[in-house]
Amino acid sequence: MTVPSDHRAGLPADHGRGLVLVVEDEPAIADVLRLNLRAAGYGVEVVGDGASALDAARDLRPSAIVLDIGLPVLDGIEVCRRLRGRGDWTPVLFVTARDDEVDRIVGLELGADDYVTKPFSPRELVARLGGVLRRTRGETNAPEVLRFGELSLDLTSHEVRISGREIALTATEFDLLSHLLRRPGVVFTREQLLSDVWGYAATAGARTVDVHVAQVRAKLGDASPIRTVRSVGYAAERAPRDLAPGAPGVPPTPEGPSPSSSADPSSSADSGTAADPSKSTDSSHSGPRP
Repeated sequence: MTVPSDHRAGLPADHGRGLVLVVEDEPAIADVLRLNLRAAGYGVEVVGDGASALDAARDLRPSAIVLDIGLPVLDGIEVCRRLRGRGDWTPVLFVTARDDEVDRIVGLELGADDYVTKPFSPRELVARLGGVLRRTRGETNAPEVLRFGELSLDLTSHEVRISGREIALTATEFDLLSHLLRRPGVVFTREQLLSDVWGYAATAGARTVDVHVAQVRAKLGDASPIRTVRSVGYAAERAPRDLAPGAPGVPPTPEGPSPSSSADPSSSADSGTAADPSKSTDSSHSGPRP
């Protein structure tokens, strides 16, 4: 089914906040989305089936895609799978009429950045889309790299690497990981992460945080710094360098020989090592990661 787009309807192609590709086969819903997105300053291209969505994503290179799961023939999940399969990581916001966790989790595993469930508020969808785009575009400051062991995050290029090997994260996954890594050791509740990373607060969305954390861990494997704090939320572990003498919360190395070392010079090296606070172990590193 063909749904009129801004271009076909003769509307001006004002893409001030970016072009959004809306993939929706119900004309009434597509029309509401187009009107609300245009009112928010976005350019909009609307298509009504999966094959047209793949063509439009390739030809128009939109800033984001609003993708209905329940499309005929080629559904939204398959469209997203094919986009990712050809290396297209345009941010995707899923729209689904099936209110169950399977659709949501599958969508997030495929690299969807957020979702809304029908019936939904057009204002909520526009707000969530704005959050997705803010996370995707990131900041325009000088290059900055966050590191944890073999893991590195380039905040300018949005590249994630483990021992030099690039790892593909969605914009939301990247923003979640970088948010935690900026504050190692700080525990965030799910509600705080929803507000800080997703840009909205809703207790019903707490499951979104859990699913995204699971996906980041699956992609990073043993290099993942995220740990679960039971009954509270999540935190990034402190890197070994954060535990060095002089780091916040770590006492400096005592200067001069200790009484025990002066009494027994032959054992000074060993006793110095044992007394070195930099060898202390953060309890968050012990045992298997939850």
